[in-house]
Amino acid sequence: MKIVVNDPKTGKNYQRELTPEEEAALYGRKIGEKIIGDIIKLPGYELEIRGGTDKDGFPMLKSVEGVRRARVLLSGPPGFHPRRKGERRRKTVRGNTISSDIAQVNLKVIKYGDVSLEELFKGEGSGGAKTG
Repeated sequence: MKIVVNDPKTGKNYQRELTPEEEAALYGRKIGEKIIGDIIKLPGYELEIRGGTDKDGFPMLKSVEGVRRARVLLSGPPGFHPRRKGERRRKTVRGNTISSDIAQVNLKVIKYGDVSLEELFKGEGSGGAKTG
């Protein structure tokens, strides 16, 4: 599983692969929950789970309970970007709970630790500029 950590102060994102032990610590957590950074080797940090995608690329949706996939009627993001006003479409999304089927988890920094994210993620191909 990959984590993508967003730093709202700088607008940069940092990413890395988790070990199986770190992954297991995230199982059962839901979108919107706050986690302590120590469980994913970010000491002193507090992070919020903002979303993610499963192994097949389906986005997690906060309003769908559990770990299952569901086909829901969407009128806007995430999972669907309407081209016309009022357009809605039935799309497949993943539930709001992290499981072994999740490939990527998006996290946002709530509280900063003593060591900068730049140093913690050094050498892991991270720190790209904010896009969009």
